[in-house]
Amino acid sequence: MTTVTFQGNPLALQGQQLKVGDKMPEFTLTDNGLGSVHSNDLTGLKVFLTVPSLDTPVCDLEVRNFNQKASELHGVRIYAVSRDLPFAQARWCGAHGINNVQTLSDYKGHSFGKASGTCIEELALLTRAVFVVDNDGIVRHVEYVPEITNHPNYDAVYAKITEKG
Repeated sequence: MTTVTFQGNPLALQGQQLKVGDKMPEFTLTDNGLGSVHSNDLTGLKVFLTVPSLDTPVCDLEVRNFNQKASELHGVRIYAVSRDLPFAQARWCGAHGINNVQTLSDYKGHSFGKASGTCIEELALLTRAVFVVDNDGIVRHVEYVPEITNHPNYDAVYAKITEKG
């Protein structure tokens, strides 16, 4: 189990942390138009970024980085999941030209945070993590970033996405 800290202070994560080879659990999120997005609605190779809030510097840069890289990643869908309200997510995407990453909110039922072991008990936010999930729903890459004010390992994620075979 990964220990996660915020500015060096340990935090408790709720839910079962995922491992490579696990089946991605079912979840329901909310899109920017307040529609429900169910895990079984999503197909193909998927990258889930969980971030505490899009309005923080590291989260902002992380999603921008993936948005820029996404144009080179054909057949890959990238989702940024946070507890930000859908209205705030839509505003942030519009203000920053984010069109290659879809933002989804876990504010309503918290099912993604619980299903993926990313819910921070003390803050009621999601910790920073990255999951690559194949078309069969199998988790192929997992990174729970140990210090949530740090960036994920972009190179490791991009290597897994572009891996052949």
